[in-house]
Amino acid sequence: MSQLTQPLRDEHKELLPHIERLRAVADAVGSTPLPSLRQEIDETSAFLSHQLLPHAQAEERALYPVVGRLMGAPEATATMSRDHVEIGRLTEELGALRSSLKNDHLDTSEVQALRRVLYGLSALVTAHFAKEEEVYLPLLDTRLSREEARDLFEAMERAAQEEKRAIR
Repeated sequence: MSQLTQPLRDEHKELLPHIERLRAVADAVGSTPLPSLRQEIDETSAFLSHQLLPHAQAEERALYPVVGRLMGAPEATATMSRDHVEIGRLTEELGALRSSLKNDHLDTSEVQALRRVLYGLSALVTAHFAKEEEVYLPLLDTRLSREEARDLFEAMERAAQEEKRAIR
């Protein structure tokens, strides 16, 4: 029997290689030629801004209210929402650090800052996905009807598309 939350599990599976890439890019900072690093950072920033953050906003607008209702406590998702705030903050910090990549070389503090932000994003998003899949999705699988699940994922898709249109 397939799980009602399979669409979200599939979406996480699609996003995961990009999340794993954050760690690989962090590993490469300081040893990869700067033109290649610039391209990696640009692609990483684009992924965060155009895919991951809209996904997070869709969760905020559609998923977390349902989870809160099912748990009988709207504040039950507050720590997950805080993860989203920190992901947004680190994404903005990465964007600011991109400007330092215009120089001919990176100094030690720039290398450290890039690694810190990229490793931080990697760890935070990986843990965030695990919490959703281990705690929230089993709850939804057992308590939602098929119709409610369908409505939830349609609402998430609409919210993600609205966020993507807003950033263009």
